[in-house]
Amino acid sequence: MSNRALLEVIALDAQDAIAAQAGGADRLELVTDMAADGLTPPRETFAAIRAAVDIPLRVMIRKADGFAAGEVSGLVDAARELRAEGAEEFVLGFLNPDGTPDLAAARAVLAELDGCRWTFHRAIDRAADREGLRKAVADLPGLDTYLTAGSAAGVDEGMPVLLAEAGAARRGEPGYAPRILVGGGLALSHLPMLREGGIDAFHIGGAARPSGWGRPVSAEAVAEWRAALD
Repeated sequence: MSNRALLEVIALDAQDAIAAQAGGADRLELVTDMAADGLTPPRETFAAIRAAVDIPLRVMIRKADGFAAGEVSGLVDAARELRAEGAEEFVLGFLNPDGTPDLAAARAVLAELDGCRWTFHRAIDRAADREGLRKAVADLPGLDTYLTAGSAAGVDEGMPVLLAEAGAARRGEPGYAPRILVGGGLALSHLPMLREGGIDAFHIGGAARPSGWGRPVSAEAVAEWRAALD
């Protein structure tokens, strides 16, 4: 495995994608509506971004703000359409009202994904039992990453959890095999401690947009993060 840290950047459109790749992003997370923590982008947006860049794309499967699945048929339809368009990597994960993972919704979506690789997104930071969630979803096909800040409040609060989970991963504890992708209030100042703790994957959204949340990605901002990780 390469020692190069993974840098994933949120992209809303082809302009974002081109700038992120130019700045050194290794992978993109494709969403719409960053204010809602990212919803499923239109099929046409995926196609335009796929045509514009050649780095891996992970596409969000999520139809409403919050972490409840909502209407599962809509999620399934979105997954089917994106697969038909050529999407190969995804981001999903749903919670029941009691904070346990909604396995029925996840399995319904995954049935359309043919074993594709996917990230369980920050719903883990709202789970009633993080370790229980990890063990419950460990056998779902294709799961290889958790996007997490360690806390619903962000990396500042979640740092002890992130470092503890990285340690559990090194020890090979059950449920900790998927890669930790840190995102959610992540700042450049957090990187030394996270890297020292063995974490090697990082996710930025607003940090790639110095002109403001929801504004276009800046290749220069992404390059600053790339340099800090190299």
